[in-house]
Amino acid sequence: MNELKQYEIPILKLETKRHEYDFVGDDSFFETMEQDLIRRGRFQAHLTLDKSETMLHLKFVLRGSYELTCDRTLEPFEEPFETTQRLILKYGDEPEELSDEIEIIGWDTPSLNVARYLFEFIALTVPVKKLHPRLRAEEADEDEEQPDREGKLVYSSEPDEPEAADEPPAVDPRWQALAKLKGGSSNGSH
Repeated sequence: MNELKQYEIPILKLETKRHEYDFVGDDSFFETMEQDLIRRGRFQAHLTLDKSETMLHLKFVLRGSYELTCDRTLEPFEEPFETTQRLILKYGDEPEELSDEIEIIGWDTPSLNVARYLFEFIALTVPVKKLHPRLRAEEADEDEEQPDREGKLVYSSEPDEPEAADEPPAVDPRWQALAKLKGGSSNGSH
């Protein structure tokens, strides 16, 4: 847990104003977090903390990279990330997480360790589909070469074949039934 001590902010002693902090992390950070999502990586984080009488506004700007394993080839590769996240910590009687962006902390909370928030925000950047950059480049090339290949859904409100100009457009029978109802109700109400 000594690894996470560097992410501690003594909020009880802070003046009511804006404070800025910079953090860095590497493989040891991810190992200390006791999780399986990210094993290796590095990051830089800039935190802007605005303290008021009743709350703390935190803005995290994170950038770095982590090692992922390709879902197809099982090859490790480095994935860059960059994210900006906001968090509001309100003072209250009982600590509670109200939403992903708002938490309540005790009035007498002496310090805040932001390591958990840093990890959660980095974890949100991990792609669901983990493809080696080489495979992503190949897929992009295939999409350019075969723009109309099967498997690509195209939605259109246009009919497949243009209607003849001298024929009136076909009306869906459901619309005809609705038109009769509409016409009948307006005539019956006079």
